[in-house]
Amino acid sequence: MNEFQNQLELVASVAEREILRYTPAGVPIVSAVLLHESEQFEAGIARKVEFEIAALAAGEISGRFNQVELGNSYRFTGFLTRKSRNSKSLVFHIIDFSLLTS
Repeated sequence: MNEFQNQLELVASVAEREILRYTPAGVPIVSAVLLHESEQFEAGIARKVEFEIAALAAGEISGRFNQVELGNSYRFTGFLTRKSRNSKSLVFHIIDFSLLTS
């Protein structure tokens, strides 16, 4: 087993969400696009950060994720992996999330 960790925590809103579907193995899955906007400091300079990232929730969590409201901010935890074996595109696999309260 590799000693390096692949963990990502991200505050983002759900910009787009597809309908719940099932893999050929019968695993429920929901694909989405998350939108992140923040201000980060790098080398003492404020930098506006904005990006969209492809995401998916598989298994048990897909049911909860399928109910989230678009536009609300959530704290997501998960990991990154390739979209497919031969792809260079990354997808954020959501393991857990919670609504951000202000």
